[in-house]
Order: sequence, then C-alpha cells, then structure tokens
Amino acid sequence: MFRKDTRWGERIKKSLDILLQKKVDRRNFLKGFFVAGTATALAASTKGKSLKQETLEKFLQNHYKEMSEEDKKNVFARIKREIKRDYDVDVTLSDPKPLPGVKFAYCLNLSLCNGSRYCVEACVKENNTSRDPQIQYIKVLEIDRGSMNFEKADRYYDGESVPHEGKYYIPVQCQQCDNPPCVKTCPVQATWKEPDGIVVIDYDWCIGCRYCQVACPYEARSFNFATPSVPKDEINPNQSYLSNRIRPRGVMEKCTFCLHRTRKGLYPACLEACPTGARKFGNILDPESEVSRILKEKKVFVLKEELNTVPQFFYYFD
Repeated sequence: MFRKDTRWGERIKKSLDILLQKKVDRRNFLKGFFVAGTATALAASTKGKSLKQETLEKFLQNHYKEMSEEDKKNVFARIKREIKRDYDVDVTLSDPKPLPGVKFAYCLNLSLCNGSRYCVEACVKENNTSRDPQIQYIKVLEIDRGSMNFEKADRYYDGESVPHEGKYYIPVQCQQCDNPPCVKTCPVQATWKEPDGIVVIDYDWCIGCRYCQVACPYEARSFNFATPSVPKDEINPNQSYLSNRIRPRGVMEKCTFCLHRTRKGLYPACLEACPTGARKFGNILDPESEVSRILKEKKVFVLKEELNTVPQFFYYFD
C-alpha cells in the first residue's frame, strides 16, 4: 500500500521548478509526483491486480534507448496485452532498426498533387490514428496559383471535385528536420532523431507537456487529448513500438515516415496511395536514388528555410 503524503503540493512545485531549470531524467522528474501520490491515484483508479501491475510497469519502465532486449520483450508483451484488452485485437509489435548507410528523404511534386487527400486517408489507416477525436499527420493546403502565402491557405476545402480551377495543393507533415526544434525543447528526451533521419517519439516516455508541439513550426505534432478511438475492424495489426502502435492518451504523436514499412524496404503508405505519382521517397545518401536525382535536377525548396530547421522534405514544381 502507498501512504498518503500531505506535502504533495510542495513536492509537485519542487519538481516543476527542476523542470524549468534544466532537462532532467524522466524518472527523476516524475519521482516527486510518484512519491507524492500519483502512483496511489493510478492504483486506486484501476480495477484489478493485473491492471494495477501493468500501470506501474509502464510508469517505471526504462527509456527506449536504455532497454535491454529482455526489457523490450516484457514491455512489448505488456503493450500487446493492453491493446487486446482495450480493442480486442491481436497485434504484432516490431522494432525495426535504422539501416546502415541510409538517410530517408521525401520529395513532392506540387505540379502533380491534385488535392485528393488520398494520402491523408492512407496515413490514418496505416498508423492507427484516432478517428474521434480526429488526428491526422498530413494536412493538405489549397493555395491560389502564383501565391506562397500559407496564412491564407484553405485546409478545409471541398475535396469532392479537386483539383479546383486556379488552385494548387501542398501537403504538409513532419519535415524530419536535421535541426529539429521539437527535440531540443523536450525536457525528458522522449523524442530524438534516428541515424536514418527519422524523428521518433517514445510514447511511453512522453509526459505530454506539449513543448514540442509549440516548438514545431510546421504544426506537425498532435496531442492525444482523449483515448484514441479506432474501430476494431480498421486497426492495422502490424505495429511498431516507435511508429504506428496505438498511442495512449495524453502523449504526443507524429509522422515517422512509416518506419515500420520503410526500414523493411517498403514505401510509406501515403506514397502508395497517391493517385498522381507526386510523392517520391528514398535514400538521400544513394546518388542513384530517385530523391537524389530530383535534388540534382529540380529546383527544390523547403518550408520556412529561414528557421534553419534543415527539413528533409523537399517540394518542387515541374
């Protein structure tokens, strides 16, 4: 049993003061809350011994980078049990590693994009994002031809009869920056950039402070305000710890270039769904790859270049 600590307010304030002063280890940051009564609340609000145990296991688990293979085996087993319990679906949970000599990049031909939003639909299905409330990693902006004023772009345009006369479309998602401000602002190192260029999130380590969401100039991160709602028959059972597994409530999430696919030699789901071939994806370190050829032959640009985030998502016109 946990004892009630009447000094919880003082301990919470102390933990917050530490957070504001410097980046700290997640466990040390949460220790004050844990001792002060958070663990008591978690245990009290959960029904059944097994649920209490799973809650505490998740609360105390190591950072992804610190987990041994045995740790991962236990954590992955727990996650699969949780998904089975909450959604009544059996899933696989993989952990594909970055491939040596590979750095992923995306190129998008705006002359071909027709604004159909098929990429958005495919992304939602592939990545098990919540349907209610809706979370979408890709937003497609409709802009007047000849303009680059994104402030006046329409993201809620009627998609039934696209493309519209005098308009062009620019899909925006995580830019997988080489200098990602979201990573710098995370106080507990729950997000980082992998060797293959993909910025990932350890959802079980995220504390939901949303600093990264504020820091991202591309509005590419979403916060789970509620428990994700995904119909049982629409759940993608092929899941990965750092990408498309069903996320818990209260954490951040974002596009991961479908790393559970791309690290296995497949294309991102959004690319496969594109009806016009506007999307190109590949290894920027391979001089013979399609993305390398585009960067050499086309006049590409990135969004908000002046911010020096160094995006690895490139746009161009024919």
